[in-house]
Amino acid sequence: MRTSEWGSLLERRFAIIGHRAKSSGSINLNDLAGSSGRFDVLARTINAALFVSHGIREDCQIAIHLMGGGPIRRVFFDGSSLKGVRPDERSIAGHFKAIMKTPVPPQGRFVDFSRGISHSGGGINQTLAEWKNEGIEPFLLDVDGNGDLEFSGSSGVGFIISDDLPFDESDLELIGDIRKYSLGDQWLQGHSCISIIHHKLDGS
Repeated sequence: MRTSEWGSLLERRFAIIGHRAKSSGSINLNDLAGSSGRFDVLARTINAALFVSHGIREDCQIAIHLMGGGPIRRVFFDGSSLKGVRPDERSIAGHFKAIMKTPVPPQGRFVDFSRGISHSGGGINQTLAEWKNEGIEPFLLDVDGNGDLEFSGSSGVGFIISDDLPFDESDLELIGDIRKYSLGDQWLQGHSCISIIHHKLDGS
């Protein structure tokens, strides 16, 4: 089915690859774009995924994969229960700063951190396996994909998006063979891609 036949009934998921963001240690809130591993990029994707002008998208979840050093940590923001997060980069990064002071949980074990925020070990392949079990149909957002967003009858749709770096071979090996979806022939920033996807689904 095309998006025009689905509308806002679909649950929306986003999985973001943070290539340089460390899973433990400290974040310099005054230098999110430099020494902190581009947490500014990651924070903007959370903002675009979850926040609207006067509220939060309750049908959306976003998972940030911290892959820049140490055991991979996944941090989940769930719009259906999120509280206490402001839509600005520094505030969002502050939650990561606090989470990174705690041990990385085992793969597949979800530890609640605050209302609507949890974390777990495991990489993008673990996230995709969880999506499959939950009926989430995955797409890899890539300029080399096609522009025809069609769903096969799933209860939700998920998009894998890279940070400011392209997917590398190790990423693609973990992701496996899933459909690629393109928003055009230009490489767009991740938060812009998320806004466009929301627009497509909202308007259908």
